[in-house]
Amino acid sequence: MPKATEPQKETLGFEAEVTQVLDLMINALYSNKEIFLRELISNAADAADKLRFESLSDSALFEEDPDLKIHVDFDKEAKRVIVRDNGIGMTRDEVILNIGTIAKSGTKEFLASLSGDQKKDAKLIGQFGVGFYSGFVVADKIEINTRRAGLKKEHGVHWESDGRGEYSIENIEMPSRGTEIILHLKEDEAEFLDQWRLRSIITKYSDHIDLPILMKKVDYPSEDEKQEEKKEKKIEWETVNRATALWTLPRNQIKSSEYKELYKHIAHDFEEPLLWSHNKVEGNLEYISLLYIPTKAPFDLWNREFQRGLKLYVKRVFIMDDVDQFLPMYLRFVKGIVDTNDLPLNISREILQNNKKVESIKSALAKRVLGILVKLSKDNKEKYEQFWTEFGRVIKEGPAEDFANRDDIAKLLRFSTTLTDSEKQDVSLEDYVSRMKSDQDKIYYVTADNFGAAKNSPHLEIFRKKGIEVLLLSDRIDEWLVANLPEFEGKQLQSVARGDAAIAEMEDEETKKIQEKAKDDFASVLKQIKEVLGESVKEVRVTSRLTTSPACIVADENDLNMNMQRILKAVGQEVPEVKPILELNPEHTIVQRLKEEHDDERFADWAHILFDQAVLAEGGQLKDPATFVANLNKLLIEIAQ
Repeated sequence: MPKATEPQKETLGFEAEVTQVLDLMINALYSNKEIFLRELISNAADAADKLRFESLSDSALFEEDPDLKIHVDFDKEAKRVIVRDNGIGMTRDEVILNIGTIAKSGTKEFLASLSGDQKKDAKLIGQFGVGFYSGFVVADKIEINTRRAGLKKEHGVHWESDGRGEYSIENIEMPSRGTEIILHLKEDEAEFLDQWRLRSIITKYSDHIDLPILMKKVDYPSEDEKQEEKKEKKIEWETVNRATALWTLPRNQIKSSEYKELYKHIAHDFEEPLLWSHNKVEGNLEYISLLYIPTKAPFDLWNREFQRGLKLYVKRVFIMDDVDQFLPMYLRFVKGIVDTNDLPLNISREILQNNKKVESIKSALAKRVLGILVKLSKDNKEKYEQFWTEFGRVIKEGPAEDFANRDDIAKLLRFSTTLTDSEKQDVSLEDYVSRMKSDQDKIYYVTADNFGAAKNSPHLEIFRKKGIEVLLLSDRIDEWLVANLPEFEGKQLQSVARGDAAIAEMEDEETKKIQEKAKDDFASVLKQIKEVLGESVKEVRVTSRLTTSPACIVADENDLNMNMQRILKAVGQEVPEVKPILELNPEHTIVQRLKEEHDDERFADWAHILFDQAVLAEGGQLKDPATFVANLNKLLIEIAQ
């Protein structure tokens, strides 16, 4: 077995996904090449944060070099840019994992979402957060020298690649811990071999990084020294960024551009945030929060392994990334920082789970996020509309998860309605209530698999006739939403496809008399249809909810409706069989024809067709489509003859 000090050089191939991302990166980011430096500095800062955290339990990791910093340098003759940090560093296995592969969930979904449009794809690549690979936009070869803190010098690692499918890796001796990245620039990228160009990029994108970024300061000799035959330059390193934890500063000392760049650093997003909230709390709890609402939803928002949560600092010391205990699940898209004085430096994810202080901060942060969103919805409807398009379905999870904030969540909800029949969800519950008729005390809604099915539901007919607005719900989450949002401002939410209570409330005395007469007139028809359909239906009855359709199916008041049954079955849930109620429109020609039909076989055919049509109109699937088609064809032939 070779010793650790031997080179152990091998050449390996990138994962297929890495090769694809590299190609896309070079093409999509070509117009904004300078961000490669931002990404490399951001990675270096993360490495320093990780060392700070691990050193809490093992101070020897600092190796007598506790001053964390980043060096940026260039070599004009060799055409190289070098970024070096003294952070945590990497082992050989970590280099292979972090550089040779993309160890991230949703990679295939990400690649599938790319459109070929360079501008759009650049934004997606930014969401994906593959910062290191952006170096290949300006370099035709990249070298990495790294050693993990705590390992001996002979455990250094050298990695090298031209980004064309393969890379080499070998062991080297490396006296100091950390990572050095050397970019061999392409022939036409000489602009980055200039001190002021690099300084301007650092100032523009990385001024907020909370550890010093150093570049060489060149001082020319004094007048006396100029007399010497050989003129030498004195080289010192100087800090070129503010090197202050931005969130610790008062808000009036922070520029909007600085807030935006910090967001891009912590979220690994190329887009600017939609809005943010910076707040300092003092009292029983002491913490600073800086919360961002992204402009675009990440491509993997619905992936179960989606990395969510905030960056946690304790007394300005970075503790961990992606801490999901500070926000409820329905706010998982929020990015940001929490810096608190009330937690121990050695806190773990397990301790965070059952910590009362964490719960108090979580409650306060949720209220803050909802507060800025409610304000946005009132102050800037266009911007809120943009937010709702991206994150509306996630917000709809809120009432089921966060009972305490249900009223504020309800104010954020937006829906399509029968007022415009537009698929665009832009009607708030406050808007709906403001337009309710004087004698209306319920908020009516209909749910369906898709917008078309909702808009054309036969259950809406009587509501359209009477000019009563109905919410059109077609997102899968909507069934859970209405199940957990029983009312809004004292107005009960009522399904138009459940029971007959909603219809009964709208009937005047004359309509009730007409219905009672129809019930008596069609008593034998209803009984015969129930006998024909048997166990397929719970009940058959006449209704006044239909104006143009002959029949519809509804759920009993306390039963699962058909749409909810389909959703539960789709996710593998066992659903007890629930029989629907078949309702008939006594004024429809087909129903009146049934009353006059004396042929039992033809009557049965009509009964089955009416039921099957009602199931289809509701968005359901037929158990026996072939029989439905046969019955329909049979009747069509008879009519044609």
